[in-house]
Amino acid sequence: MSPGRLRAWFLACRPKTLPVSLSPVVVGSALAWHDTHALLWLPLLAAALGAAFIQIGTNLFNDVGDFLRGTDTPDRLGPKRATAEGWLTPDAVKAGAWLCFALAFLCGIYLVWHGGWPIVAIGLASLAAGWAYTGGPKPIAYGPLGECFVFIFFGLVAVGGSYYLQTLSLTPTALLVAALVGIHAAAVITVNNYRDHDGDARNGKNTLAVRLGRPATRWFYTVEMLAPYALLPLLAGLGWPAALPLLSLPLALRLIRRFHHEAPGPVFNTILAATAGLQLIFALLLAVGFTI
Repeated sequence: MSPGRLRAWFLACRPKTLPVSLSPVVVGSALAWHDTHALLWLPLLAAALGAAFIQIGTNLFNDVGDFLRGTDTPDRLGPKRATAEGWLTPDAVKAGAWLCFALAFLCGIYLVWHGGWPIVAIGLASLAAGWAYTGGPKPIAYGPLGECFVFIFFGLVAVGGSYYLQTLSLTPTALLVAALVGIHAAAVITVNNYRDHDGDARNGKNTLAVRLGRPATRWFYTVEMLAPYALLPLLAGLGWPAALPLLSLPLALRLIRRFHHEAPGPVFNTILAATAGLQLIFALLLAVGFTI
């Protein structure tokens, strides 16, 4: 049974992915508060809205792009997609994606006024990457660089940019924190591509999981999940609260065990959601630690 039009748009926006784009803004701003004991609420709000609009726009481009390239087939293991299911037309989804990018651009106008030319570079690069993820002649999502893309834009750029908007500076600690958040964000993509390995291989979608094969991808996911915890001692100069993310380690270990032992199939939809949840919990615990 098809959902109503509003429900179809809601599902096409993939709201469950929003924490991956919003948590870096929170972490970067929290670290800035730790360093300056001040918080600029308007840049924080504009950055959060801009990140959300770019995320939703990217999701919509992904929805219609995969449909037009024929990779969203009936045997797809992931959640249903609005364009492939006929809930929304390709033109409507494309228009929605461009609208989201336009709204992100409007947020960016204020952020550029506040932060200057570095924000121009960050904003334009983020919009271009969001479109190129499944758009253009060589989509990022159809090659082995998806995890790298997410690490850069949902880690280094999002956390570092949020910190810069608060302080108009950038520190090595901010970049380290950005890397921790970005590694877990990349793990979400690894789950997605591991789940879709067989279909992607048939359709010429040469993701990193397809290139590595399933056994090596399981160990790659293990490294992605554990690396942020292994790097936490580098934040020791911030005091004991920086160790709060260790509270989420048992969840990470359970997810690693499931990733290694579950048979490929729809169960990986729950592992994907739980991995995104872990990234959010880890990031929020970092943010809480910075404010104590």
